[in-house]
Amino acid sequence: MSSDEKLDAWVNAHFDEEVRFLQELIRVPTPTPPGDNAPHAERTAELLHTFGFEAEKHPVPAAEVQAYGLQSLTNLIVRRKYGPGLTIALNAHGDVVPPGDGWTQDPYGGAIVDGHIYGRASAVSKSDFASFTFAVRALESLGIRLHGSVELHFTYDEEFGGEMGPGWLLRHKLTKPDLLIAAGFSYEVVTAHNGCLQMEVTVHGKMAHAAIPESGVDALQGAVQILNALYAQNTLYKNVSSQVAGISHPYLNVGRIEGGTNTNVVPGKVMFKLDRRMIPEENPTEVEATIRQVIADAAKACPGISVDIKRLLLARSMRPLPGNQPLVNAIQKHGLAVFGQPIPAMGTPLYTDVRLYAEAGIPGVIYGAGPRTVLESNAKRADERLALEDLRRATQVIARTLRELLAPAS
Repeated sequence: MSSDEKLDAWVNAHFDEEVRFLQELIRVPTPTPPGDNAPHAERTAELLHTFGFEAEKHPVPAAEVQAYGLQSLTNLIVRRKYGPGLTIALNAHGDVVPPGDGWTQDPYGGAIVDGHIYGRASAVSKSDFASFTFAVRALESLGIRLHGSVELHFTYDEEFGGEMGPGWLLRHKLTKPDLLIAAGFSYEVVTAHNGCLQMEVTVHGKMAHAAIPESGVDALQGAVQILNALYAQNTLYKNVSSQVAGISHPYLNVGRIEGGTNTNVVPGKVMFKLDRRMIPEENPTEVEATIRQVIADAAKACPGISVDIKRLLLARSMRPLPGNQPLVNAIQKHGLAVFGQPIPAMGTPLYTDVRLYAEAGIPGVIYGAGPRTVLESNAKRADERLALEDLRRATQVIARTLRELLAPAS
């Protein structure tokens, strides 16, 4: 039996244990906001200890966390050192969006139904806490000589941009791996992704009684003027194409709007939040300047209206870095062997905190347990789920990839 066959057999023999581990992770809620995620890190560390893995706990100071808009946050690093050589980091995030409505299963239950595990973060990305952990355990079960190290990075700030997750670990020089594999989907290896600009726009008018509206300035009317201008800009984005396979064009979404005080009052203030996705070819500084100008020009058409604009997030695109090719080659090779189909290397319209590793000069890719598309996983929607067979096979691919990259040269 070859080493890869032994890895596959170990994963198969311990797969029920891997599923139970994932269920335990799903059952500790981590909705972000509000972002009270330190308890999940504590539970993860306990579970890892039962496997003989000691997790370093790196709590972010409470004042920093709260100023950032979260409640508690502890990042974990597990270091497995085998000898001199490359350090490969495996990163997954435990924070998730709130479950929302419409679930047919308990969002924090980890139920198994028709070969799928259900729950918030079952696909993105507590599943890769499991796939990465069990891939490393499978690797070590071989008992062979290895060169290099593996680190597990389990962080809790992807939904807010990553600055208190991977960003915090990197800024404090707690890690500097040579290569990175981050949580993703198992039918493709992602080498590039979109950037994201998020902004809060507050439109100010003047409140007035609805019986004498001319005595006020309608902030909602001003907001509508601005929104129409932004949506017109969004239509133009369709004419801009990315050259990265898997990424189409820039786009803009207004995801939240609130304002006014009562039905019989001319609204004096309206706030909305926008999300502008940037393709890898775009310059983030230019994108932000253009958005601000579109808003300012639209506001000028509404006498008495003023606008405040606050940047909430600027997440740069992830671009392929020289040096990631060994990861791409190994994952494609073993993905073909395990899944029986080619694993393309491509981009994704998502944005992730993986960009922070790339900005630190660490070549990486996105690959892990998941379906062919985000849509199939129901990520960020009701009934998020993961096919157990995809979890099994992704774990095998990661284990094989680590063995290939860390095995001594023959």
